[in-house]
Amino acid sequence: MNMARHSLTLWKLALGIPLALVALMILGPIGIMIMVSFWSKTGLTMVSDLSMKSYVTFLGGVRFDVFLRSLGVAVSATVLMLLLAYPLAYIITRKVRASMAGTVLFLFSVPFLVNFVIRTFSWSDILSRSGVVNSVLMQAGLIDAPLDWLLFSTFAVYLGLVTAYMPFMIFPIWLSLSGSEKRLEEASWMLGEGRLRTFARVTLPLSLPGVFAAAIFGFVGAFGEFAVSTILGGTGYQLLGNSIMSSLDVVNYPLAAAMSTFSILVMLLLLAAWFYFFDLRLFLGKIMGRG
Repeated sequence: MNMARHSLTLWKLALGIPLALVALMILGPIGIMIMVSFWSKTGLTMVSDLSMKSYVTFLGGVRFDVFLRSLGVAVSATVLMLLLAYPLAYIITRKVRASMAGTVLFLFSVPFLVNFVIRTFSWSDILSRSGVVNSVLMQAGLIDAPLDWLLFSTFAVYLGLVTAYMPFMIFPIWLSLSGSEKRLEEASWMLGEGRLRTFARVTLPLSLPGVFAAAIFGFVGAFGEFAVSTILGGTGYQLLGNSIMSSLDVVNYPLAAAMSTFSILVMLLLLAAWFYFFDLRLFLGKIMGRG
């Protein structure tokens, strides 16, 4: 009995210590950031006076307009990414052989072997006036002059966001689809429902936990983005990430912390909505129980 208790204690320590360290490394900086957000900036220093000045400056100024713009861009980009990611995940789940699915999913992760900033600069080169796209269109005789709106535009920003974060969204949707009961779809067909109605009434509802998880991944990435908007949107294209960076550049850490804290609250609301509307076991339970 003592041996069993000793083993259980060692097992708890082996799990508890790493988990505590990970929690400390994640929650510690967030706690410091929240604390700094209530400080005040005085010259090049900060005063720990528990003030709401940074939040008032953010919510009552032009930076809140940037926040709203970032929110709109993130939502619309997430919807666009879902419209691309869901069909791809469905095809991988239903049309690709199980032995090949892992290979196909790996191919979607290959771009992430290249540094994110390098990939974004590559798009800048491709979309430039002398880039591949304009060169091909001009050689094909489709245009007479280079297209200026391909780069430093809203189109370029959306293209950068989609290519950067859409592959992340395929995996949770694929997990949700592969974990759903295919027999329910077959039963719907046997009862006389067509494929479209079966998809709308059976497949899609069962995959919603994965869809919502994918939406969170895409939204969080797009909402906090600053490299894509700077490189592909140009210096005048501001999103929330750029506003936070500009505050850091002028050593206004309380304001940057306030904006970051506010954005984290938005993310937490999304996560709370996910856990409220969806049972996590529907998303991972059957996948983890396989084998």
